[in-house]
Amino acid sequence: MKSDTPVQYVKGVGPKTAEKLERLGIATLSDLLQHYPRRYIDYTQPYSVAEAPFDVDAVVKATVYSKRGAVRLPGGRTMVQVMAGDDSAALTLTWFNTQFMTDKLLPGQEYYFEGRVRGNITRREITNPIVRTEAEVKRRPMVAVYPQTEGLGSGQIARCIESALALADPLPEPLPPDFLPRFRMPDKWTAVRNIHQPSSPQALAAARRRLIFEELFTLQIGLTLLKSRGSVKSGAPMKPVGLTAFWDSLPFSPTNAQRNAVEDICNDMTGKQPMNRLLQGDVGSGKTLVAAAGIYMAARNGYQSALMAPTEILATQHAATLQTMLEPFGLQVALLTGGMKAAQKRATLEAIACGAAHVVVGTHAVISGGVEFANLGFAVVDEQHRFGVRQRGLLASKSEAPHVLVMSATPIPRTLGLLMYGDLDISILNELPPGRKPVKTYAVTGKKREDMYHFLEQQMQLGHQAYIVCPLVEESESEMPGADQLQAATTYFTDVAQALLPHRRIGLMHGKLKAKEKAEVMQAFKKGELDVLVSTTVIEVGVDVPNATVIVIENAERYGLSALHQLRGRVGRGSSEAFCILVSDHNGEAVRDRLRFLCHTQDGFEIAKYDLEHRGPGDFFGDRQHGLPTLQLADLMNDTRTLETAQKCAHEILEIDPKLAAPEHAVLAAQVQHLFERTTFN
Repeated sequence: MKSDTPVQYVKGVGPKTAEKLERLGIATLSDLLQHYPRRYIDYTQPYSVAEAPFDVDAVVKATVYSKRGAVRLPGGRTMVQVMAGDDSAALTLTWFNTQFMTDKLLPGQEYYFEGRVRGNITRREITNPIVRTEAEVKRRPMVAVYPQTEGLGSGQIARCIESALALADPLPEPLPPDFLPRFRMPDKWTAVRNIHQPSSPQALAAARRRLIFEELFTLQIGLTLLKSRGSVKSGAPMKPVGLTAFWDSLPFSPTNAQRNAVEDICNDMTGKQPMNRLLQGDVGSGKTLVAAAGIYMAARNGYQSALMAPTEILATQHAATLQTMLEPFGLQVALLTGGMKAAQKRATLEAIACGAAHVVVGTHAVISGGVEFANLGFAVVDEQHRFGVRQRGLLASKSEAPHVLVMSATPIPRTLGLLMYGDLDISILNELPPGRKPVKTYAVTGKKREDMYHFLEQQMQLGHQAYIVCPLVEESESEMPGADQLQAATTYFTDVAQALLPHRRIGLMHGKLKAKEKAEVMQAFKKGELDVLVSTTVIEVGVDVPNATVIVIENAERYGLSALHQLRGRVGRGSSEAFCILVSDHNGEAVRDRLRFLCHTQDGFEIAKYDLEHRGPGDFFGDRQHGLPTLQLADLMNDTRTLETAQKCAHEILEIDPKLAAPEHAVLAAQVQHLFERTTFN
């Protein structure tokens, strides 16, 4: 059976299961075989009954002594029990509504039981354990557990994969032949079989090492090919421009970091290849000013610029900021969003097409089909992690090889950044503009809520404003465990904020509001017509209201530190002292440590490092890993050494065959394309 065979034709799958597998990104036999386990049940080193740890999944080897008859319980359920044990202790095994499980068990025989051990030193029990015989363990000593989806459990996926392994032709080898002996790695087909059905922990380790390398190697090839568009001639060749007039027009002095970043950009834009640069800067470090300097340079060279932002609120704010900076030089800034009226949109599109609009600021609308630029030379993507690689490529495709600057306020350690963003050069803003004060941060429990509201009232008496951030929009929004303890913006607005601040003007903001409603609420808050804004994290990115001095974040334990730091950056943007109050009733020590760390740290790069080390890249980058293709096995934090090797090897191959056009690289080229196609973009 060929690797591109639709998965529904695999024995035991069929159309209905194929629909469920599609939710996991599995469409072909190859996709199914490359749906790797998330963990394993290891039967090679079982515990004795007495040594088995409590309250964690464990494998216990024990002999069956006796079986008890079924007991009918209230509500119609039946319970069956088996008594087992070894020389160290006794073990009670209990099943509900599954009497057939005990029928297989023979007194005097040894079995392996997998489940969660409960009880105490003298009495131990497992409820609904998985049972395996000695023969079954010899045949398969390690059992894979797979990422699953609704209606499709790990066991069913395992059976589909077992069938696929038996039927499939060996998967083609994407790595160059000399890589296998050079890095002592198994071939692709051996690695895939061993990751699903490992014969030993050593075989599994070798398979994982090989497949992690392959995943990172493929990623680096893809990113480098994206960057290789820079090997073509720039579609917007520019001449050096003096920036003295631009700097002199500002009401403040730029930081050295801003000047250095602008110098990087100007040098790139006067080169022979198109710029492809990432600008990383902490909250409030002044990335928009750097982008404005690039726009100024492009305009002086006769080119248009475009800036794409993830939300209409942020796009509107960027347009207003750029207008203030660039209008003195006669540059027209146009705003293009999905919520515009038809006539207004037509006029804006005409201004873009004829070149009357020197700068276009917008949301995804900027990359829509109807937008035609007269002479786009400089494209800026703000909040890079909200967009995918493909989306920034779509913006770049609006012109022939324009210069591209992507900006991110989510700091990551520089070494990891250089490896992750293999397709970008990097500039970093690590200084705050003069006059910006640190935001005082406190962690409190819900018991302090009334005192906290008294503090908010004091701030408002001084003429200031406040944000209150909740994790949910509505109480019914989530069915996740513990969701009933989460604050929802809609009910918090009426039941808490309005009750505790009865004489204050309170607004409500969340992602389910229409674009026009969001804009109206935000405008009212900016103008000072609202004292408090109750919101979800829709205000996380870039919202700038200098008069807001306090942000309260409810259920702070639900966020990564980098997200909390982003939210904290909404205050402290004016000259007054600012405060961030983290509210959490979570009593876990790890949560308390994280929140304490944030209370004593303002450095976004240190915070990002802590988040990566303690929560891992899944929590730090989110499911979409900063717009990169989803990685199944590799961990961008812990596999950095492999990532470095993969990057060097990718450069080696592309030096020999820059477009992967050679026949021996056909499988690799197809795999790179498939990896980037599987990436989902919002």
